[in-house]
Amino acid sequence: MRKAKVFRETNETKIKLEINLDGTGYSEINVPFPFLKHMLENFSKHSFCDLYLKAQGDIEVDMHHLIEDIGIVLGQAIDNALGNKQGIERYGFFILPMDETLVEVSLDLSGRPYFIWQGFPKFINFLGYEFDIWREFFKSLAFFGKFNLHINLRYGQNIHHIIEATFKAFARSFKIAKTISSLEIPSTKGNL
Repeated sequence: MRKAKVFRETNETKIKLEINLDGTGYSEINVPFPFLKHMLENFSKHSFCDLYLKAQGDIEVDMHHLIEDIGIVLGQAIDNALGNKQGIERYGFFILPMDETLVEVSLDLSGRPYFIWQGFPKFINFLGYEFDIWREFFKSLAFFGKFNLHINLRYGQNIHHIIEATFKAFARSFKIAKTISSLEIPSTKGNL
């Protein structure tokens, strides 16, 4: 089983996370932001990863530190759980519709972090917080997970739908990429 545990404590956040990449989509998530809990449950359910998370942070400031640091910890856990990546598909791609919204996610579990975020609204608030915290979450996830992640909003109007479709499209892409399909490391270099 490909599993990992990561603990992170700073002056701003305290996070404990466990992931099982070969799970069933079960999650136990304890965070002080119900919408974030809902998004992480969607990630778990649609990626077929079991996810256990307990996190707290300086939410009296805002949600930025907590959401960004959860992205860091989830990325570290994914990288640790993937190990040497022997036999994985490596690449994942998914286009996900949610009502009026369409989100496209492509990723490569290459060991080389890169992040693209295009087509999303700027300088708006959602539930009283800056929308840009979601870009920070996925950027941290990609860089600490050591993978290429390209996320494009093709179109959409409802902010809830846009964020939820992004989490689900990422989850479905990751589900494809983490799948074991051979005994080989999927690179001509011989390692990732």
